[in-house]
Amino acid sequence: MNDSIYELISDKADAMLEKLRRTRRDLHAHPEMGWCEIRTSSIIADRLTALGYQVLTGSDVCLDEARMGLPDKEVLDAEYERAIAQGAIQPYAARARDGFTGVIGLLDCGEGPTIAMRFDIDALGVFEDESPEHLPAREGFRSENEGVMHACGHDGHVSIGLGVAELLMDIRDHLHGKIKLIFQPAEEGLRGARPIVEHGHLDDVDYVIGNHMGGNTEGYQIGLTHGSSLASTKMDVYYGGKAAHAGASPEKGDNALLAAATAVLNLQAIPRSGEGDTRINVGRLQAGSGRNVIPDRAKLEMEVRGSSTEVNRYMESYARRILEAAAAMHGCSCDIKLMGSAESLKSDPDMISYCERICTDKLGLKVTPPGSKSGGSEDYSFMVNRVHSHGGKGLFFMTLSPSKGTPHGKSFDFDEACMPNGVRAFCAMAYSLMNGDRP
Repeated sequence: MNDSIYELISDKADAMLEKLRRTRRDLHAHPEMGWCEIRTSSIIADRLTALGYQVLTGSDVCLDEARMGLPDKEVLDAEYERAIAQGAIQPYAARARDGFTGVIGLLDCGEGPTIAMRFDIDALGVFEDESPEHLPAREGFRSENEGVMHACGHDGHVSIGLGVAELLMDIRDHLHGKIKLIFQPAEEGLRGARPIVEHGHLDDVDYVIGNHMGGNTEGYQIGLTHGSSLASTKMDVYYGGKAAHAGASPEKGDNALLAAATAVLNLQAIPRSGEGDTRINVGRLQAGSGRNVIPDRAKLEMEVRGSSTEVNRYMESYARRILEAAAAMHGCSCDIKLMGSAESLKSDPDMISYCERICTDKLGLKVTPPGSKSGGSEDYSFMVNRVHSHGGKGLFFMTLSPSKGTPHGKSFDFDEACMPNGVRAFCAMAYSLMNGDRP
């Protein structure tokens, strides 16, 4: 290996800050929800194609039958029309229609390991802050799509991913192996990774690396984590009953709202597992049609989580029994739809040490000691666990910067100057792995 390549990587990453900033601000102004990232996918595909990557789009990215939580057709059609009006690039936009979003860029550099890198691309259903204290509002790149916002840094993730694509292509003569740049849709709600995994895109991967923006005020630039994100299952539950007049003949009705309420109360009473931490939440309940009508329909939106895949599976199984029993108690039907899921995520210990060594020794970045606990969930876990299942190694790290607001909040923002650090970390690890340095 040539240490001057690390210097080249750092110099090139720093030099692309303004390009990264322009990309991030354009994406921030045009956020798209999961499975609706049509404009975003088209821009990614166009940029990767121009750089010289082999590009997979549409149904070549996600396995159709493995997709979860797809919006209604009317929503998908409206999102397509909006994407076109906002400058989506054909023919890639057409390939992304009907929820076939996401892009994979492939670079073949001959014999050597196969390295996958994951960058999530979707936004959240959040109304963005309009106050002048909020940088996107002050600088004119606040969301143009009201009620949708990049409130978790995924606009930065895409920008870093495209920077990685450009820099790796610049140094391709020094790379030996294969690169897969995975721009994943629908991470929010834990819906997009599994269809990519089930399509087989991780089956030949030796190393998989994922990243997320992280807040930091102590001067650290890269955050290391053991992973330890919670496994989770997201479910929508539909109760069907029978309407009746609430005054004249209440006994002739089957009360779907009563079934749902019975379920909600009993879900909170699930005995917690001694094998690990658990969570349960019913975040939304809709039911009925009027005050004098026995409700004939109800819908719950809920989730369970666990510190391990096994503990989460216990919570899900117990919850399903309660949901179905509550329906039977009140003569109602119960239809449970899986809307998203994640397994527990743990970075490979060797990859954590490897990332620390490359970032500190080769790039001069300040790296945090590995953290061990997270209250969130990451469907990137499916990618790591698939690679681990055939003997490969996985890593999840953080690109740190001072941030404002809280993730998923209307005022969330991060310091754009951190993005070159993410680019250099990805590229330096790829270069090192593809030149015989092993964790």
